[in-house]
Amino acid sequence: MRSNIVHPGANKLRYEIREIVTVAKRVALSGIPIVWENIGDPVAKGEVPPEWMKKIIKDTLKEDMSFAYSPTKGLDETRVYIARERNLEGGIQITPDDILFFNGLGDGISHLYRNLNPQARILGPDPAYPTHSSAEAAHANKPHITYRLDPENEWRPDLADMEKKIRTHKHIVGILIVNPDNPTGFVYPQETIRAIVALAKKYKLFLISDEIYSNLAYEGSGMRKLASVVGMVPGIAMRGISKEFPWPGARCGWVEFYNRDKDKDFDRYARSIMDAKMLEVCSTTLPQKVLPKVMGDARYYPYLATRARRYEERAEYAHAILSKIPNMIVHKPRGAFYMTCVFRQGSLKKYQTLPVRKDLKKFIDFCLTKASPDKRFVYYLLASTGVCVVPLSSGFNSSLQGFRFLLLEQDIERFKKTIHTIAKAISDFNAS
Repeated sequence: MRSNIVHPGANKLRYEIREIVTVAKRVALSGIPIVWENIGDPVAKGEVPPEWMKKIIKDTLKEDMSFAYSPTKGLDETRVYIARERNLEGGIQITPDDILFFNGLGDGISHLYRNLNPQARILGPDPAYPTHSSAEAAHANKPHITYRLDPENEWRPDLADMEKKIRTHKHIVGILIVNPDNPTGFVYPQETIRAIVALAKKYKLFLISDEIYSNLAYEGSGMRKLASVVGMVPGIAMRGISKEFPWPGARCGWVEFYNRDKDKDFDRYARSIMDAKMLEVCSTTLPQKVLPKVMGDARYYPYLATRARRYEERAEYAHAILSKIPNMIVHKPRGAFYMTCVFRQGSLKKYQTLPVRKDLKKFIDFCLTKASPDKRFVYYLLASTGVCVVPLSSGFNSSLQGFRFLLLEQDIERFKKTIHTIAKAISDFNAS
């Protein structure tokens, strides 16, 4: 081209959760069945929406307006429903005008970062969810700035590290939390969120709380949404139906803006996001029309509770097996359907391997050129057993060495077999 057409932050866009699929398909061609433990799609793992929910969707499809544009912010009746339900929970009160719909939270995340001043930075967790960390890094064309989630302390955020980063990086304007967290399943205690709110107030920052899994927190987890503790601090909560209904293909998420009236710059930022969405006309109509009918059904929250109990049971089983392995840090998640294992520092070596067929070894070794030690384990696990997990370092922009797997498998015996396969592979890898 006569001039460079590539955005300067293009190289920061990474999503190894899906990138590893290409490697897995090559492994599958050699005749090794793949156990997909990388992408958190409940439907792909066999967990389909219940029939009563499908009936609501089918009946809504009979309405001609399901095929029409919706208002840019979202359907009026849907935003009224969300605002009413939000306000009944207590905490900050919002109006329908504080709600903006997107084509999934991935779309919302993209809008949030690309409408920031190019100099402004958002401080996020380590491990990070790659959609956030990549979008933030690409927006700034600089490495994502993170605070530490401490694996030695049940994944609680290191608040001292958080404040140090805020003081050191003067361009930080906001703090991101993912609650419940992906990839760790950590649920932020109320006192921890209050402490983060206090930091935001002290340094005049705003907060982003990604709450896509908030209704899949386990019983007794102490889950509290940002709205309950945000006080007078400007904030953005992010919600969606992809994981809850579950209906990831619907691409339906929304953000809730808090305390726009407390800061003129934050209000202008929120309006810029709304203006940008207006250029796209609107988000998908059908899932918006369905949302109040499904969430307002008496069967909805018992259905979610049943799912959360199933994830918790799988988490307890996996923890019982994997936590016994030397040199591993493993905590039970408190929400969502992910679990993370961390290798203790120094336990991984550059030469460790697992038995791999000769026709695959050359390919895997080529893929691992200059790779981190945990990625080496993940790729050898894949080529040796067919189990496809995600490395923590490259997959979640982390300084830690480990991997994430899912709690979504519907067949409990198959799930147990996968956990034992992973456990044996760790032991064999460490002994190699």
